[in-house]
Amino acid sequence: MSESRQRIVLGIEYAGTPFAGWQAQPKQYTVQGCVEAALTKIAAHPVKLYCAGRTDAGVHALGQVVHFDTSAQRPTRAWLVGGNTYLPKSIAIKWLQHVETTFHARHSAIARRYRYIICNTPTHSAIYAERATWYRYPLDAARMHIAAQCLLGERDFSAFRAAECESLSPWRNLHAITVKRQGDFVIIDVSANAFLHHMVRNIVGSLLAIGTRRRDAAWLAEVLAKRDRRLAAETAQASGLYLMAVHYQDVWDFPQNNSHDFVLPIYTDYT
Repeated sequence: MSESRQRIVLGIEYAGTPFAGWQAQPKQYTVQGCVEAALTKIAAHPVKLYCAGRTDAGVHALGQVVHFDTSAQRPTRAWLVGGNTYLPKSIAIKWLQHVETTFHARHSAIARRYRYIICNTPTHSAIYAERATWYRYPLDAARMHIAAQCLLGERDFSAFRAAECESLSPWRNLHAITVKRQGDFVIIDVSANAFLHHMVRNIVGSLLAIGTRRRDAAWLAEVLAKRDRRLAAETAQASGLYLMAVHYQDVWDFPQNNSHDFVLPIYTDYT
């Protein structure tokens, strides 16, 4: 890269409902397509984005991280405010930082964290219809949490891998997974070094079977050990999934991501 070019990192938030996923696709409305188009207007040259994790259609993000290279010399406000001016309301650039060209949004990441939100009520929610997955049958969150602990550590997650997954290896290191109830909502938090295609949604689908007692708690470990996707439950819906944060070495000194405080009315205690 010539000295006149620079690498810029962005923190991006988006509601994934209207999009055909992150990745730009011909004749499809995508998050990447929208952000690239907005930044291209600011840069006055084509901008190509590289993201930390490609999210599927309908999946949301509070902490997506992307980078791009540019020869355009613009003040931070031009990229940040100007970029947001050209974006739809469902996408927002939250922060921007210049970095060395050794940084890569995907390859430099050391961990990702996702949250899955389930609206566990007898009837659907009109307010959270596109922000949480509705599940009408009562769920035992404590039982789901206990069962999920068998997934911790470095393991072969073939049983929770989509058939179209392009990863060369099914091995991932799951750092933490918790399941808890907050009123009518069941919240699943999971972090790992990286994730396979549909891995979180496939894990959630199987945890739902355990939460309703259609399967016993030991079943999840059996499915994991057999490494066969056909033995696990169906894939959970996209609407409840959020990319909460991407973690990097401290040397990059990115703004602190406070997405663990994820403020929505469902997290407010009115008592």
